[in-house]
Amino acid sequence: MARDCEISQAVKCAQETIFRVACKTRSLKAISLDSGIPYSTLRTYAGENGATAEMPVSAVRKLTDIIPDELLSLLLNDGRQIVKAPEGIDFDELADHMRDWLREKDHAHHADSPGGREIAPCEKEKLSARLAVVRAA
Repeated sequence: MARDCEISQAVKCAQETIFRVACKTRSLKAISLDSGIPYSTLRTYAGENGATAEMPVSAVRKLTDIIPDELLSLLLNDGRQIVKAPEGIDFDELADHMRDWLREKDHAHHADSPGGREIAPCEKEKLSARLAVVRAA
């Protein structure tokens, strides 16, 4: 039971942070209008109207595409995040970029590379740059 209280408290603290940060760029009233969640209800989720009420999943769904994913991700456990699934993927192009990244990674783990089997800083820089290309594809 104590664990449930800790989780609930962590969620409520995350909600307060989410709305505090989100309201730096748009008002709570605007979020209410865009999401369809009544203003007074949003105020309870934000901790602005008495005790903070824990948001149901239905409210989180309504806030999707209104509040940035990185903020909504604060509701999740560490290491988890909400991300939008990509659209219009050219799978052949993506596969080519992935193969390039894997070749670079295999080269970095080669015994003759600057760091031996470990990835040297210069290799990490190249891998990160190639990964950015993969992500962009």
